[in-house]
Amino acid sequence: MQLLNLLLNENMKTKQLIEHPFKEIKDENSQILILGSFPSVVSREQNFYYMNKNNRFYKVLSKIFNEDFYNCDVEQKIKLLKKYHIALYDVVNKCFIYKSSDSSIEIVSYLNLEQIIEGTKISTIFLNGKVSYNLFIKKYPNILYPAIYLPSTSSANAKMKLEQLVDKWKIILNYLK
Repeated sequence: MQLLNLLLNENMKTKQLIEHPFKEIKDENSQILILGSFPSVVSREQNFYYMNKNNRFYKVLSKIFNEDFYNCDVEQKIKLLKKYHIALYDVVNKCFIYKSSDSSIEIVSYLNLEQIIEGTKISTIFLNGKVSYNLFIKKYPNILYPAIYLPSTSSANAKMKLEQLVDKWKIILNYLK
């Protein structure tokens, strides 16, 4: 029993309780919502979504919309997301997490979905990766909006090449008017 307690205490020492550090991206014209799991260490340090250069999120959007989401600053990224009616946030609002490890997440609180959707035209939710999808479905099992899984753009999903991700992610175009 002492060994188990020691191991649990050691595990908890490595995790930090972190509240989501930035606001959702949305406006009244947002038509789709893309949800990740929780911001990575690099994203938290740079105070914006998907800022790890190895994450392919902005590369995928660049290919889909034929605009450079990747090489621009945060303000330009926000303008582009809004231009294409994309709202952006994460499923987890507050959690214990070890570095950027999705598998280490211990939920304290989930996003306030109603607040994010309020005042928008969002009709479909896309989930970036299995962790975000599974957490979302666990929290909102009877959601009335379509909740569509998309393969993770994280570099941890190394089995999928960029072009394969782009092919899967192109489905978002079907939900934008």
